[in-house]
Amino acid sequence: MSGQRILVVGAGHVGLYAALRLSSKLRDAEVIVVDPQPHMTYQPFLPEAAAGNISPRHAVVPLRRELSRCRVVSGEVTRIAHHRKVAQVRPITGPALEIGYDHVIVAPGSVSRTLPIPGLREHGIGFKNIGEAIYLRNHVLERLDVAATTSDRATRARALTFVFVGGGYAGIEALAEMEDMARDALRYYPSLTADQMRWVLVEATQRVLPEVDRDMGAYTVRQLLKRGLDIRLSTRLESCVDGNVVLSDGEAFPADTIVWTAGVRPSPMLNQTDLPRDAKGRIRCAATLQVVDADGRIVEGAWSAGDCAAVPDLTAPAGELCSPSAQHAVRQARRMADNIALVVGGRAPVDYRHKHVGSVASLGLHKGVAQVYGVKLTGLPAWFMHRTYHMSRIPSLNRKIRVVVDWTLALFLRREVVSLGQLQHPKDSFAEVTPPLTDHAGAR
Repeated sequence: MSGQRILVVGAGHVGLYAALRLSSKLRDAEVIVVDPQPHMTYQPFLPEAAAGNISPRHAVVPLRRELSRCRVVSGEVTRIAHHRKVAQVRPITGPALEIGYDHVIVAPGSVSRTLPIPGLREHGIGFKNIGEAIYLRNHVLERLDVAATTSDRATRARALTFVFVGGGYAGIEALAEMEDMARDALRYYPSLTADQMRWVLVEATQRVLPEVDRDMGAYTVRQLLKRGLDIRLSTRLESCVDGNVVLSDGEAFPADTIVWTAGVRPSPMLNQTDLPRDAKGRIRCAATLQVVDADGRIVEGAWSAGDCAAVPDLTAPAGELCSPSAQHAVRQARRMADNIALVVGGRAPVDYRHKHVGSVASLGLHKGVAQVYGVKLTGLPAWFMHRTYHMSRIPSLNRKIRVVVDWTLALFLRREVVSLGQLQHPKDSFAEVTPPLTDHAGAR
């Protein structure tokens, strides 16, 4: 069968890799990729981008460059009516449009799993995209400027208090990299010392890094404690109204920086589809990555994978699902693209099967933890494995070369620790010097 139209919703790990493979395997098919952003964010590099180890531009992959054989639509899918095989799209500008399809890959990814905590909406910072990573970097460096300038002790203590909520990989890496960067920056602030900074990790469970064995999580906690970080396990954030942090263990203190990394949940866009989902809002999938209903029947032409999909893990005990990791997402995307090609050609799809090989995490420059194929590494070897693995996984040779160049330059040049806070409000300075129309008319 030829002339198939395949709609890819979302251009994250799943969407990008699936579209790349489909465009090469089905040359006569039309592959349409819809995403609000013109790039794919390689999220494992967000901590390195925030810490200044690599350029933020090198942590993202331009869609139009990589998907040259696909049609890229910059917009947001607002509804999927699969019973009609039609998706409604709201482009960046202009009227909404409908896109029909023969097959749809639903992979909008996930969003931060937040809670209705007083003050979190107003004072919390997420860590899911490149904009948030750049903002956090600028914000932390600005707090150092504030602390070095003020003569008020309370203001200085508040500026130098940094709270991270969530002890998974995102939270641990973000905390460790930002503390490492701030400590490095103190050489330019002679009035500040490292013991004046307070870095707090708040984790609701009794351990960090649940993806690795407990001894590796315990090692991570010990290393962070050696660096003077305040680790609060079995503790929850109760409130942060006006930046006043209240923890479930009874302690309260002011902080200018509150970073939320406590897990993810499926994209709310899935609420606007007629596809079957499980109790956690994920799309139900068979091991072939095809969408299935509650009775296990295949929903023809619908596919999903990644964070927003409930995919059986055939290498684990019955009932277990694949974890929401980039490791699974990339492999699922390739298997799914191959299966779509098989179905289009009239053949049966193949089950996705991949045993999780392990995890790697950076704890700052030259520090890390890794557990791969049962082998456990710490310190410099783990850090080197972390970099090697993710350099091999970021899409495109272009990005691999740019990341390696960034790392190589960092061996000979000091890390850049300057804040570019004006990026957050680029029009403010121009607006301040531009008189309002009423004043101008009155002057005449």
